[in-house]
Amino acid sequence: MESKKRGKRKYGKSVYQSLTMITQFGINMVVPIALCSFAGYYLDRWLGTSYLVIILFFVGAMAGFRNIYIFSKKIFQQPPESKKRGISHEEETNSVK
Repeated sequence: MESKKRGKRKYGKSVYQSLTMITQFGINMVVPIALCSFAGYYLDRWLGTSYLVIILFFVGAMAGFRNIYIFSKKIFQQPPESKKRGISHEEETNSVK
């Protein structure tokens, strides 16, 4: 019976939080690029041009990098202790007062 319990791995909360952050990084990068590319494609078809898709692709890439920058800045601004407990820096400073 004990061998069955040993065989199961229980991951901590930090593993799932890390997977969630990795997923959010990907989504924050892919969504703006896809939306701007599709908008550029349809504008090119509607206006009869062929360069808007390229311009809007790079606009989407810049927006994605901006999203990732802001997201990573929020992650690294939290103190390490409050990251473990899952509370924000503002909540922690309010509870100290």
